[in-house]
Amino acid sequence: MQKIKKGDDVIVIAGKDKGKRGTVLRVVDEGKVVVENINIARKHQKANPQVGEPGGIVDRAMPIHVSNVALYNPQKGAGDRVGFKTLEDGRKVRVFKSNGEVVDV
Repeated sequence: MQKIKKGDDVIVIAGKDKGKRGTVLRVVDEGKVVVENINIARKHQKANPQVGEPGGIVDRAMPIHVSNVALYNPQKGAGDRVGFKTLEDGRKVRVFKSNGEVVDV
């Protein structure tokens, strides 16, 4: 089970976008995530008339390492570390380390 998954609300804790919040769009490889509006790079893209894509300069979200993001805790109002806990019914869930609240619903 991963500590950060697709759809999680995260905050960047290191790098040029430190302090920004965003939603995880996808998990790339093992240990990297693509976050909405974080780590934006400009790409010079050639037009592809067969697909209907125009050419020009496009902004693109690039992967950022998992160690540079933290799961956003709404009660704390900041990033928080994540741990795991097994419930009475045998399910393994993610919990915030600071207050023990369950992340997964």
